[in-house]
Amino acid sequence: MKVGLVTDILGYMPFEEMLDTCVDQGIETLELGCGNWSDAPHLDLDGLIGSTAKRKQFLNELNVRGISIAALNCSGNQLNPSDEGTMHKAVVNKTFQLAGLLGVETVVMMSGCPGGGPSDRTPNWLTHPILPSHFEMLDWQWNEVAFPYWEKAVTTAKEHGVRKVAIENLGCNLVYNPETLFKLRQEVGDTVGMNFDPSHLFWMGGDPIAALRTLGSAVYHIHAKDVRLERGIYDVQGLIDVKPMNQYAGRSWNYVALGYGHDSGWWKEFFTIVKMVGYEGPIVLEMEDLTMAPLTGVKKSMNVLKETLPREFDILT
Repeated sequence: MKVGLVTDILGYMPFEEMLDTCVDQGIETLELGCGNWSDAPHLDLDGLIGSTAKRKQFLNELNVRGISIAALNCSGNQLNPSDEGTMHKAVVNKTFQLAGLLGVETVVMMSGCPGGGPSDRTPNWLTHPILPSHFEMLDWQWNEVAFPYWEKAVTTAKEHGVRKVAIENLGCNLVYNPETLFKLRQEVGDTVGMNFDPSHLFWMGGDPIAALRTLGSAVYHIHAKDVRLERGIYDVQGLIDVKPMNQYAGRSWNYVALGYGHDSGWWKEFFTIVKMVGYEGPIVLEMEDLTMAPLTGVKKSMNVLKETLPREFDILT
């Protein structure tokens, strides 16, 4: 299990400086944002697609440092019924294309979330259906929008040599847990699996370890990210929190550096179960703790990974 990083957290660093920082921290593989919700700070999607020389130079900067590419990431909402959805679809297809050109077999993305019907112009994530119209909405989202899109997307991914499309279990998407992943997978096949991010199950009230056992071989990629439920807030207000992430002092829960929500004992068990279910791919740190400087959060999280992953490390900090 190589240790990786979603490089957006170091987006303020130029590409080469980011790579050198990763080497210093013992980071072995990278997940690179290609656009949509990412600003793609370390990758020029169109430039790399259009130039063999640029791709060669890009890969050389990685190779000389002994760093590999774990995945490309094009997370966004390609099912958004507005123009944004159309733009996101284009980035997804270009990301599949670039993955093929770079020899990257895994692309991380979201399932997407459509509107509630053919006349809607904004996404509608339905989480509490109680009326017949709500269930009609869900049926339309899945059968009229999601399944047709994903059947085409899987075909496109395969054409470019992408073997694994790893869908993250993030809220505000049709796929947000094992059950919804299997619903999509049953329809479009096993090119689709999960980018399993335990942090999202924490704030939805689930148990990531139990979910891992359920997912088994459907886990295609793993994000190492923690959540802390904020005592004195979540127990009064519940876990549904619509305040912006930068208002962390008043939120019911927050994304935090590894170890700041769950201790090393929890992560040791988690990574042991990861191994038990047969996953041998990268463990990619996604650091989104707004209470500390980005590099500080990366360093503290890397210390937890080096302590808890069931393997040895040459570089210790």
